[in-house]
Amino acid sequence: MQKTESTEKSATPDMPRKLLFIVNPNAGKKISEQLIDTIKKEFPQNIYYQIVVWKDKNHFQEVLDILHSRDYTDAIAVGGDGTVNQVAKSVIGTNIALGIVPAGSGNGLARTLGLSMKVEEVIKQIAEGTKKQIDYGTVNDIPFFCTSGIGFDAHIGNLFATSKKRGLQSYIKITVRELMRYKSQEYTLKFNNQEIKRKAYLITVANAGQYGNDFYIAPEAKMNDGKFHLVILKPFGFFGAINVLINVLKGKAYESKYIETYCSNSVLITRNQDAPIHFDGEPELQGKQVEFNCHAGKLNVIVGKSKAFI
Repeated sequence: MQKTESTEKSATPDMPRKLLFIVNPNAGKKISEQLIDTIKKEFPQNIYYQIVVWKDKNHFQEVLDILHSRDYTDAIAVGGDGTVNQVAKSVIGTNIALGIVPAGSGNGLARTLGLSMKVEEVIKQIAEGTKKQIDYGTVNDIPFFCTSGIGFDAHIGNLFATSKKRGLQSYIKITVRELMRYKSQEYTLKFNNQEIKRKAYLITVANAGQYGNDFYIAPEAKMNDGKFHLVILKPFGFFGAINVLINVLKGKAYESKYIETYCSNSVLITRNQDAPIHFDGEPELQGKQVEFNCHAGKLNVIVGKSKAFI
């Protein structure tokens, strides 16, 4: 485990916080080194912190051992959405607060929490340490923090995960290519003591309002209200796609006639075949039944100025 310590100062009554920056080097060695250098330069020296570099997924347990055995108060994920999810899952239900230095392509949770995309600014926000409690979701017992779903977005997530090219441009290219190829599917949804059947292009279960990149599919969703916004995108043609896109870009997806939105703290969706789901963009093949549950107030997070709260 490669690790860098800024100081050996212990937490005292004057310095109660103790932070662990968890850096994912898979963003690129040069990028990782730059982020580490900036943290050392910008982070206040009167707050204890340590930096560890997470080598790969097989070594993450070593990071967890450090985090949970040394009385850290804050776990700061430095990387993209995958890194954030790994760190967030490890502090669910604890007093450890999640912070984020965003270095990915979507940065959905960081954006939703009002954290800056500029490294120097987000380091200041982390040092200030304004904290909130937020909900998280599970899909078939797999945790997610922003959005999860089935249908087109899960299909795209699955294709993107196997693509040799990463980044926003690659994601957009795949999305445009598949947009009119993908066929809507039949679903049965059970929630709020009711059952409905829908033919849908996608179904998104939103704990937060956006997928990432400030692309809001459920702009009215809040992260501390104990419920999801359930978004059903019905079949559409070429002009329907334009209607949906315009409303999403305006931050008013719910105004599209092709979108239905419901609120619930759980939903069970049944479909005709096994297919991918996604949890914060990460895809996984799952069976015909997909169950979503909201877990209220179980995650402490560091926030900036955000509309994600009641």
